[in-house]
Amino acid sequence: MKVHLRMVGCRLNQSEIDTMARQFQGMGHEVVERPEDADHFVLNTCAVTQEAGKTSRKLVREFHRSNPGAETTVTGCYAQIAPKELDGLPGVARVVSNADKDDLVSFVTGEEIKVFDSEPIERMLPAGSPSRTRAFVKAQDGCDNECTFCVTTIARGHGRSREIDEVLREVNTLRQLGYQEAVLTGVHLGSYGHDQGQLDGLAQLVGALLRHSDMPRLRLSSLEPWDLAPGFFELWQDPRLCRHLHLPLQSGCDATLKRMRRNTNQEAFRALMHAARKAIPGLRITTDVIAGFPGETEGEFAISRAFIEEMRFDGLHVFRYSSRPGTPASRMKNQVSSQVKKRRSAELLAISDSMEENFAARLAGTQQNVLWEQITAATPEGFLHSGYTDNYMRVKAVHPRDLSNRICATYLGEFTEGAIHGTVRL
Repeated sequence: MKVHLRMVGCRLNQSEIDTMARQFQGMGHEVVERPEDADHFVLNTCAVTQEAGKTSRKLVREFHRSNPGAETTVTGCYAQIAPKELDGLPGVARVVSNADKDDLVSFVTGEEIKVFDSEPIERMLPAGSPSRTRAFVKAQDGCDNECTFCVTTIARGHGRSREIDEVLREVNTLRQLGYQEAVLTGVHLGSYGHDQGQLDGLAQLVGALLRHSDMPRLRLSSLEPWDLAPGFFELWQDPRLCRHLHLPLQSGCDATLKRMRRNTNQEAFRALMHAARKAIPGLRITTDVIAGFPGETEGEFAISRAFIEEMRFDGLHVFRYSSRPGTPASRMKNQVSSQVKKRRSAELLAISDSMEENFAARLAGTQQNVLWEQITAATPEGFLHSGYTDNYMRVKAVHPRDLSNRICATYLGEFTEGAIHGTVRL
């Protein structure tokens, strides 16, 4: 069987797709990059916004046009909350719930997944991976928070953590396959271990990975800005732990945060930012912000914007509020108009650009280790490489040799068009 896998949405979805790719390959099936070469499609969907659902439906139709005789299996959050909308699309053979997602490959192939027999074939790369550089590892799923805007809790269910030994085995296997970086992912990664009674579970997991794995880089995906154990930031004394934190704020106004039912406020978030920066030199902190949450007045937006600027983030992910069915926010009064959401989003994006440029300016003239992920072009002077610093700044550099999947000391210079231009020091 030739399978084409695709995902929409978050790093957790990417982690799940990567795992499916290895499982298909372990059974002897071929994972292909081009949809027209596939006789089966798998799509891991997202439901965080209306646009994500629209994109998921569009991809299913594109798959069918690529090969009308192939079947499509759809899973993920949008498949969970709107299965009927997908089941009727051309080519869809099955819609798999999030609860059954771990068995999806077995459903498609009719075969039992034999993890320990798959190692020789797992040395093949998942489709879409430029090289064995960065792997996404699912440590946790589900969420017990009740943010009023979020459909993920409905789609993913209660928080569930994998065993530390299981995560450790996966990371060590990925290292043996040649990966240089592992990214721990989860719906609410900061709550790792809470379902097992371990309030410092994430610290225990990260500590175990640093002690018992030689993965050169370990990165944490998004962390909700609460539930982090005292002393958590001391883990960054190990330089293999990447100096980038993504701490979703969503709003800088306490009144808006209360309507969102977020477990933080200005005072708590300010203290968290101070503690992180004090403990981790060179740390880059980014965040999520929602523009136009129901009831957000001009005054609340002004407060939020001022707090965001006070926090001196190093980049923002800005989302216009998108009403999701079944969430409390979708039933709130005083919904904000599309025009206002668009204007506020543009203001925040301009701030984000300035913040990213400021962080890049602080790196200019310094030497940083860069993990080179792929070659993007060839020039008369050599190959144009693209990679990332450990604090997740994109870097480009020309070098006569192929540096893919190598971590190299690199002198950083000018920041233009979303990347820092560097000079590799070998």
